[in-house]
Amino acid sequence: MITPDISVVIPVYNEEDGLPTLFDRLYPALDRLGLPYEVIFVNDGSRDRSAALLREQFERRPDVTRAILLATNAGQHMAIMAGFEHARGQIIVTLDADLQNPPEEIGKVIGKMHEGHDYVGSIRRERQDSVFRSGASKAMNYVREKITRIRITDQGNMLRAYSRKVVDAINLCQEVSTFIPALAYTFARNPAEVIVEHEERAAGESKYSLYSLIRLNFDLMTGFSLVPLQWFSMLGIVVSLGSAALFVLLIVRRLIVGPEAEGLFTLFALMFFLIGLALFGIGLLGEYVGRVYQQVRHRPRYLIEAVLEQQR
Repeated sequence: MITPDISVVIPVYNEEDGLPTLFDRLYPALDRLGLPYEVIFVNDGSRDRSAALLREQFERRPDVTRAILLATNAGQHMAIMAGFEHARGQIIVTLDADLQNPPEEIGKVIGKMHEGHDYVGSIRRERQDSVFRSGASKAMNYVREKITRIRITDQGNMLRAYSRKVVDAINLCQEVSTFIPALAYTFARNPAEVIVEHEERAAGESKYSLYSLIRLNFDLMTGFSLVPLQWFSMLGIVVSLGSAALFVLLIVRRLIVGPEAEGLFTLFALMFFLIGLALFGIGLLGEYVGRVYQQVRHRPRYLIEAVLEQQR
């Protein structure tokens, strides 16, 4: 079997409606590149017929198709990690199964990699998302970049290319929860980005809700930076000094003006603000402790039920 130059890793979760179209467009696009390639589908515990369709596709193109069937749903990034650990190519490309990134655009990130880059991200030219979703994504990107110093213009775009060295470095990490593009950015020496086309979802529905996006960014910020803790520590110092100054002010006012009840609700408001601030801090600290807890349990990140591949 020829060792492939390109490995395309595609996580699949309940995508039975869109997989036939993906197959029809993906393989011709890769054939036109004129490079040895392999396609690694990772079924992330789908509850529909996705696994059966992947088996059928493997039987049709066993020379360039591999399918990893996970026993349970491990999440998109862990599914990609499973694909990375089985990829043999010198350039590894990730792609969503929903066709929002056209397979025909794979050539753009491959071409950029051939210019000497070791990690290439992509930016959607005209996003086919709602105004609210696009705006929320941009706001989260801005906050994430300020906190982590990781510069990813369009973090929600799955079409990306990684060098063999970067993927090997990622495979050495044993984190149970991570954001792969950000992790790759920290390992890359010469990252780049290209603009690609973006289409509406071919079939099915998005697996990311607003809560999932917020959860992802919160996980990203706490996974790659201690800045949130440091900011909260500094905020705590400022609030403590402000509270002490207010306490002194109220004591002086009582001595000068005498007792009064008008400021009672102001004190209640201040108390509720401080309680809310304390609860936020406890939650933030709990996020970091939770990450440590997940890591020290040493549970497997995913369970593989079967691997469909041609015997070498």
